[in-house]
Amino acid sequence: MHFNSSTTIKLATLASVLFAGSAFADTTYRTDQGHTEVNFSWSHAGVSIQSGEFQEASGTVTLADDFGNSSVEVTVNPASVSTGIVALDDELKSADFFEVETYPEITFKSTGVVKTGDTAMDVTGDLTMHGVTKEVVLKAEITHQGPHPLGSSFDYYKGEWIAIKASTTIDHQAFDVGGYSTGAITIDIVSEMKAEG
Repeated sequence: MHFNSSTTIKLATLASVLFAGSAFADTTYRTDQGHTEVNFSWSHAGVSIQSGEFQEASGTVTLADDFGNSSVEVTVNPASVSTGIVALDDELKSADFFEVETYPEITFKSTGVVKTGDTAMDVTGDLTMHGVTKEVVLKAEITHQGPHPLGSSFDYYKGEWIAIKASTTIDHQAFDVGGYSTGAITIDIVSEMKAEG
């Protein structure tokens, strides 16, 4: 899952077939770590947009026959933060920001899913970071649903897959992260997810 400055986390997903019917009802999909990104970005004093990534993230999406009962859960390892600058990564892991030794996980658990288009949805849920929980809304879209194009060549890719992208914007100080504001942080999530079973 991709993030933007102010602490935005990226991730969410649901199948378009679910919108039309129940062909894949009550199916749980799990993230493929190698094809899941949680990126965040922020404005650097209004001069440029800077970005980073949480390199370890996992999640599940359960698509229910009753669309409103579908659910999304995401867990991110804040110690996996990577900005390309070692000193900044160390600072973000410290007690001044994520305090990763005390708070080793960032989690999102959905509380409601509402269809907003043929393949689009709003996923409302509780984002918990640095010991603080706030409600956020992920703007999500299913970008693929069905057999993976690589399934005919690699056994790993056989079965049903979905791909999703999701984004939200947060204020990192609302989660007691950081001693000063960098403005809104955008979080972008992209994931390929394989059906369990």
